Amino acid sequence: MSRTPIPPLGRDPDSPFPPAHRALAEPNGLLAFGGDLTPTRLLNAYAQGIFPWYLPGQPILWWCPDPRPVFNTARVRPSSRLRRTLRGSAWTLRADTAFDEVVAACADTPRPGQDSTWITPEMALAYGVLHQLGHAHSIEVFDGAVLVGGIYGVARGHMFFGESMFSGRSGGSKVALAGLAAFLHGRGCPWIDAQVGNPHLESLGCEYVPRPRFLATIAALVAQAGPVGPWTEAFGERPVASLA
Repeated sequence: MSRTPIPPLGRDPDSPFPPAHRALAEPNGLLAFGGDLTPTRLLNAYAQGIFPWYLPGQPILWWCPDPRPVFNTARVRPSSRLRRTLRGSAWTLRADTAFDEVVAACADTPRPGQDSTWITPEMALAYGVLHQLGHAHSIEVFDGAVLVGGIYGVARGHMFFGESMFSGRSGGSKVALAGLAAFLHGRGCPWIDAQVGNPHLESLGCEYVPRPRFLATIAALVAQAGPVGPWTEAFGERPVASLA
């Protein structure tokens, strides 16, 4: 009888994850399956550099790839061409005022090479609960009252784990990423985890770090106390022209 290459998680949301070095090389980073998407399980996962990613019809799959793509919050900046556009833009940035709408827009955004989204209703509900508890956040780009871009993810201590972003209009996701990076940099948060690398993220400036370095760094960042709760007031409403 063949042995399952990855272990199932225990039913208790506090049950431990396997050590990250046991993740498969192919597919890169697959570590475990099963469990649930309760806040306890999700927060424990992120603290260890692990995240859920699976398609409809699959069990919950947990990942920790090597190497890991991250954005340095001090280096994220719109391109010179986009900055020229932003100088005359009336768009504004806000935080945590349209979290569910950002998640829904990310789920509806077509991705190259993917016929369906990993942001299932179950996933959207789970991150909505994390948002209500003050752990998941969104940065939103508005043109008046119209949402034209956004990004969302999970904050733990001084670390932010990006989940997904979307553009309703050209440049919307790039503006959201730059706004998030500027806010995090001001709070002493040096990295945004990008989870799974691709050419688009590379074009935006993500860099790859070996998994051992990534895990050691985030362990220290997660251990630092960080505020829990909405970012709306601290972020304010910012003109995107400020990013230019």
